[in-house]
Amino acid sequence: MLSRRLLRIKVIKALFAHLKSGADNMMASEKTLMASVDKAYDLYFQILILPVEVTRYAQQRIDIAKQKKLPTYEDLNPNTKFVDNAVIRIISNSDAVNDRIAARKLGWSQYPELIRTLYAQFAETPAYKEYMQHDSRSFEEDKQLVEEFFKSLQESDALEEALEEISLLWSDDLPYITMMILRSLSGLRASHSEIRIPPKFKSEEDPEFVKTLFEKALVNYNSYQDYIEKFTANWDVDRIVFMDNLIIGTAIAELTSFPSIPVKVTLDEWIEISKYYSTPGSSTFINGVLDKIVASLTEEGRIKKAGRGLI
Repeated sequence: MLSRRLLRIKVIKALFAHLKSGADNMMASEKTLMASVDKAYDLYFQILILPVEVTRYAQQRIDIAKQKKLPTYEDLNPNTKFVDNAVIRIISNSDAVNDRIAARKLGWSQYPELIRTLYAQFAETPAYKEYMQHDSRSFEEDKQLVEEFFKSLQESDALEEALEEISLLWSDDLPYITMMILRSLSGLRASHSEIRIPPKFKSEEDPEFVKTLFEKALVNYNSYQDYIEKFTANWDVDRIVFMDNLIIGTAIAELTSFPSIPVKVTLDEWIEISKYYSTPGSSTFINGVLDKIVASLTEEGRIKKAGRGLI
């Protein structure tokens, strides 16, 4: 489930933290790195159950309204389309989801105010209002609404604050996890009783990819920086930010350590990551430097690719 890009981001963050903190225990930092990968998978479940919590709150509102001393017609005859949403019911009844939530002690019981805020915000969206106004009830309508709910979370400052409070390891993970949830929902059908939960890693090689990339980039950090200096001689050293050098060094580790990953994939991924985790002009700088480094490493025979289309 976790994309290689997210795994690369986890590696670069772990390297940054290790080097900037002056840590000297590589194994401890690697353990923290793998814990952050586990937490990213936890976030999938933590976010997936949010609409369940929101509909429970909506149901509580309906129940309280019915108990008024002088309930209105609307109080006694509420629109239950949202609380009866079929897709949310599948998520709520999923054994796979509930087992993970229980095993990892996840959930939102400590954040009732967040649930109230999310309900209030979503209830004001055009998607929710249009959904509630239609008398028709179809599985596709239900799924579309849930998809809109997850998309709306990207704009929620309240959710961002709550996630930061729960775990610092969830910083910046929400967009990637939301995309994974939307992919899970895309294959959901009315005949299904379970939502398909993807495995943590897309392939068996991914855990080793994370560890090897971290170890190679860290162990060879100084030698990679010396190598980079040969291609940045005309640049003012003070203007080259730490993250740029770290990204280039980690890209070198990937280029020289993974024969099955095409050079273009490595370059595209790290240049894209630099757009979000370094300065505005970093991607252009890193692109230019990496082009020269790839040519040099290839000439030296240090980049060796194996497999169809990689040679």
